Amino acid sequence: MYTAEGIADREHQVVQYAPLVKRIAHHMMAKLPASVEVDDIIQAGMIGLLDAVNRYQESLGAQFETYASQRIRGAILDELRECDWMPRGVRKNMRRIESAMNALEQTFRRVPTEQELATHLKIPLAEYQQWLQDARGYQLIHYEDFHDTEDDRFLDRHAVKNHPSILDNLEEENLRELVIQAIEELPEREKLMMSLYYEKDLNLREIGEVLGVSESRVCQIHTQAIARLRAKMKDV
Repeated sequence: MYTAEGIADREHQVVQYAPLVKRIAHHMMAKLPASVEVDDIIQAGMIGLLDAVNRYQESLGAQFETYASQRIRGAILDELRECDWMPRGVRKNMRRIESAMNALEQTFRRVPTEQELATHLKIPLAEYQQWLQDARGYQLIHYEDFHDTEDDRFLDRHAVKNHPSILDNLEEENLRELVIQAIEELPEREKLMMSLYYEKDLNLREIGEVLGVSESRVCQIHTQAIARLRAKMKDV
């Protein structure tokens, strides 16, 4: 049992670190489909914060904020695993975009523009951008990539024989180098967006302010960048 003083101290920590939950939740939203509500993410994150407050021990050596951040992200991911992140039709559209990217890059010997991709797909530019918006949360590596399907065999091609786990291969230096090279070949705006999000930890709204575009446009740019990376990685 906790003393009244101990309970008050924990309540103070929850209030003090509630902004951390919101910051992590908003940062993770770019990786999630539009169907996910930020309030639901924050609620799950608060559960993680409460868990961190109850479990934290200074003897573990980690600063509380670092420890809490891990618990918050873990709680959010646990909640999201219960959901169907992306409809099959959206995944199908993104595979079509990846195929178009590969085909046009081989033809033009450069990365294709949005308009060129829309033209190749025989859809209006606005519809192409809506596809990107619908696929917010599109990932560089999907769960399906770990299975032998007709669409995605990327990890199988890069797995080391007799390796204990395909997942372990993600840590291999050659694969990291491939990803780094693919990022370097992105259009400048997409490369800047990736840097702001993954290196500077800016959220979508903050990135929009830097790029001078709306938050929804940042989502589209992020989705397109991930699609380009997937297309390149499948082609190696």
